[in-house]
This record gives sequence, structure tokens and C-alpha cells, in this order.
Amino acid sequence: MIDQTLRDADSKMARAVEHTREEFAAIRTGRAHPAMFAQITAEYYGQQTPLNQLAGFQVPEPRTVIIQPYDAGAKPAIEKAIRESDLGVNPSDDGKVLRVTLPELTEDRRKEYIKLAKTKAEEGRVSVRNLRRTAKQALDKAEKDSEISKDENVGAEKRLDAMTKKHVDTVDELLKNKEAELLDI
Repeated sequence: MIDQTLRDADSKMARAVEHTREEFAAIRTGRAHPAMFAQITAEYYGQQTPLNQLAGFQVPEPRTVIIQPYDAGAKPAIEKAIRESDLGVNPSDDGKVLRVTLPELTEDRRKEYIKLAKTKAEEGRVSVRNLRRTAKQALDKAEKDSEISKDENVGAEKRLDAMTKKHVDTVDELLKNKEAELLDI
């Protein structure tokens, strides 16, 4: 029972860390990459659809992204979604493809992105801590119901705390790397 609870908590914490990693990938740095568009959705036949399902992305140059829509009819919706996103870019229509040229990041914009990264990191840490609390409550309930002893609960709690620390440290490391990436000119 203890091992199952801890395994479940560990896998959910790992998913929370992975989600934080994906959030960081969507934060723009000085270089172009397709993951910047991962969080953007466009209205396509009445449904909000992620851009990566509507188009292919190529990065021929460090600050240029070429977006090739799978359906030419989706191009205006993709263009509108990118323009209205928080990326601060304006796509240009080259007939068959959309071309996005990323401007140099200003110091103020870099600071905004660092602040955003810190917010995403805190959300990730809070998520991991909430999962710890849920697992701890399950262990306490098992002890109360006499399924496990107090000593087993104390040992399991120590393992849970170590697991939590490991995942929170991973989020902190991801934040540190993202800050360094944002400050790199």
C-alpha cells in the first residue's frame, strides 16, 4: 500500500515537472524554435486547435520560423492566432507559407520573460507540493484505519519528502537553465 502510494505520487510529480518543462519551452528566447508555438491555438472549423496540428514548422535561420499550413484555408486563422498571442511577433504571408521573423529581445522583454519563467516554476513547485500533501493524507488515512503502523507512516513520509525535494530541485534547475538562456545575448 505504501509503495503504491509513493509510486503514484512520484509519477504524478514527474508529470508536473514535465509540464513545467513544456511551459518553459513555450517561453521565447532569442532563438526561434517550434515549441514556442505549442501553447497557441487557432479556431479551425469552430474548434480551438493547437497550431502543431494545423501546420508544420521549420527553422531555417536562428530568428526565422516558416509555418507551412496543412490546409491552405487554415492560414488566416493561424496568422490571427500568432498575431494575438503573447509572442510579440507579426507573421507575414508568403503565398503558401507564413514567415515569422523574431525581433531581438530587448532587456525589458527579457526581464518580463524571466518573471514569467519564475511564475511557471512556482506553479510547478506548488503542483509538486500539492501532490505531496495528497499522498501524505492517503498515508495518514491508512495509519488511522490501522492498515499501516506509525513507524511505517514516518518512514514513508521521509521517502515522500525526499521524492518531493528531488522534483522541486528539478524544477529549480529548469528555471536556472531558462534564466541563463534568456540572459544569453
